Amino acid sequence: MIYDCLIIDDEKSLLEATSEYLNLFGISTVTAESDEGCFEVLSRDKVKLILLDINLGDESGFELCKKIRQMTDVPIIFISARSSTDDMILALHIGGDDYIQKPYSLSYLLAKIQVFLKRYYPEDKLDGVSVGRCEADLKKEELYNAGERIKLKGMEKKLLFYLLKNQGRTISKEELFQNVWQDSITGDNTLNVHIRRLREKIEIDPNEPQVLRTVWGIGYMLTLGEGQ
Repeated sequence: MIYDCLIIDDEKSLLEATSEYLNLFGISTVTAESDEGCFEVLSRDKVKLILLDINLGDESGFELCKKIRQMTDVPIIFISARSSTDDMILALHIGGDDYIQKPYSLSYLLAKIQVFLKRYYPEDKLDGVSVGRCEADLKKEELYNAGERIKLKGMEKKLLFYLLKNQGRTISKEELFQNVWQDSITGDNTLNVHIRRLREKIEIDPNEPQVLRTVWGIGYMLTLGEGQ
């Protein structure tokens, strides 16, 4: 499995809250509470970025960073309550790429991660886009949520990727009938069912759609983003 971010922190409540928040905004995460858990993940999965707490119970995030650097050059962002300049300098000298001091807002952390992923993996953006709480691979025509592929039925897939290729534009029902179903006799009920199913997959709140919107009297418009 490929994940955007591995979070290593022994403070379980913070670990879970951070993971849940990042997943909500399309950053797929995997977590570990120790160096043992970290290496178990790295032996099994591929990660694009690591968030590493300095204090890991009786263990040191500094020592863990050195061990990770013997395995991979994946970007590492340290997170810590320590405010010493010496700690920050040491973190960067042993292989860290950035240092975020606790407490921090999750929105700030999200922005940092998005910048790193865009900088280090620019090719991902050619084929992958955020669509609500999911990620869509335009090349493979696959939809993912937190790194897990979401199964799409045939017409759901055709409809979603037609909308994605025309995102930001109001598309009439007639255009969808002609270009997705390739007929003019498909009824509104069929289209409505497929729209509802897609909203259940991509919207944070399907009852208050922010990504796949209805343009009353005309059709639909899909806009990219986090659904906020």
